[in-house]
Amino acid sequence: MHVRHRWGDTAKLKKPVATLFAATALLARSTVVASAATAGPDFRAEALAPGRTNAQATKLQQRVDAVLAGHPGGRQVSATQVKYDGLNVTVDPSGKNSTKSADLNCAYGHLCMTVRGTNFDFYKCQTWTVSNWTGDGPFNNNQTPGTVAKFYNQDGSVRWTSTAYQSGTSTWDPIYSLRPC
Repeated sequence: MHVRHRWGDTAKLKKPVATLFAATALLARSTVVASAATAGPDFRAEALAPGRTNAQATKLQQRVDAVLAGHPGGRQVSATQVKYDGLNVTVDPSGKNSTKSADLNCAYGHLCMTVRGTNFDFYKCQTWTVSNWTGDGPFNNNQTPGTVAKFYNQDGSVRWTSTAYQSGTSTWDPIYSLRPC
């Protein structure tokens, strides 16, 4: 027996269609919520809190995103900070580059430097590849006395070294990698 649907009789279809539409909407919403949850925390409110404008908060996030793009493997933990296993990076919201090594808060056992308004605090002995290091900036080698930090050219040759305890100003270009110890 073949049943033909009469297009004029839509009352029987309204409830199933409405249910299907609601289920699809819920499924789509849960996908969006799940995506947002995996994207990580949003630090916009924190970036705006000190009285920054939307444009300033956006520029700050762009600078943090540039750190993450140039140095993969980290995770943003605040509006200005990215943490790695053995490295903390702090982006100066003003974008200004301190020129004094005394301005660097560098804990004992750490190698710290400022590159274009971003502070790098290395505390793990390994070779670190760095990206987009240009200009001049302060450094503070506050490691165990006698520990030698090495800074390398693109071809892997040593560009310069710093023996702890030492601080001063360096030219970062072209530094492609470094080893704090």
